[in-house]
Amino acid sequence: MRVTAYATPAAGRPLAPTTIERRDVGPDDVLIAIEYAGICHSDIHTVNGDWGPQPFPVVPGHEIVGVVAEVGADVTTHRVGDRVGVGCMVDSCGECANCRNGDEQYCLAGMVPTYAGTDRDGTTTQGGYSTHVVVDAGFVLRVPDGIDPAAAAPLLCAGITTYSPLRRWGAGPGRRVAVVGLGGLGHVAVKLAAAMGAEVTVLSQSLKKQEDGLRLGATHYAATSDPDTFARLAGRFDLIVNTVSAPIDLDAHLSLLAVDGALVNVGAPAEPLSLHAMSLIGGRRTYAGSMIGGIAETQEMLDFCGEHGIGAEVEVIPAERVNEAYERVLASDVRYRFVIDTATLR
Repeated sequence: MRVTAYATPAAGRPLAPTTIERRDVGPDDVLIAIEYAGICHSDIHTVNGDWGPQPFPVVPGHEIVGVVAEVGADVTTHRVGDRVGVGCMVDSCGECANCRNGDEQYCLAGMVPTYAGTDRDGTTTQGGYSTHVVVDAGFVLRVPDGIDPAAAAPLLCAGITTYSPLRRWGAGPGRRVAVVGLGGLGHVAVKLAAAMGAEVTVLSQSLKKQEDGLRLGATHYAATSDPDTFARLAGRFDLIVNTVSAPIDLDAHLSLLAVDGALVNVGAPAEPLSLHAMSLIGGRRTYAGSMIGGIAETQEMLDFCGEHGIGAEVEVIPAERVNEAYERVLASDVRYRFVIDTATLR
């Protein structure tokens, strides 16, 4: 079927309206009428070519919420009318050790990303800045009734990207967690860590978002531009989740960890990062990375958010403002996630 979408024709070029072809609904597929699509910094990196050559033209968008419009003959997990979501991947081999363990995002054959990837039929996947999408039912998630659908969309990337390391590294009562950056990822991380029962500190370049950070659930807020911050908070945290997509001083941030603490990178800067081995050795510290989560864990995250009333802080925009939104994201002029109302595409 032909659907309306917003795509970029080449690296660094503005997005513009177009039409694309969606595959027919197969026996294991779900057709989703998209309601909202979040704008992730990853979309901007891809469109600008920061992560290498891309199969342009590309329709970005991997924070998708919509309503099931049609299901394939063999689909039993979703019904027409269900509110559902799609995140950063739409397929994987399903057979490798990682897929069998529920870590489809680390599929050894390569998971299929929601856009700019190669789909099962050899075509290029196109994302959620569109009116409809067809996805294998195994990669379609239930969106709980208790979450506003616009606020739920960013959870499909920002939510699971921060939930996964918080769960894996034991955020909870009695644990001190720091979140580096209060942006699209960071503000969700603060909400999640606080709901898990951890004591949360925001580490940001300045104090200009301090009021927001405390409102979202942080107990403390500190400016990393102040050298006294690193002396005052040395050895304090059990876990630091770094959400920023720009280089930071890893050695300085590692010094904030307690013995056996972990600094986990979820932001993906285009530039390489470096650190001194003694920053790890001196405190039996861990430096790690984490990328989204598997399908089961993503559903767990959505259910957790439904139970705790957690959604992203969003600014809903019409599709024609997407290029303006990209500029504002790069200028850090959003609190905290742009979401496209795809009804404006119809």
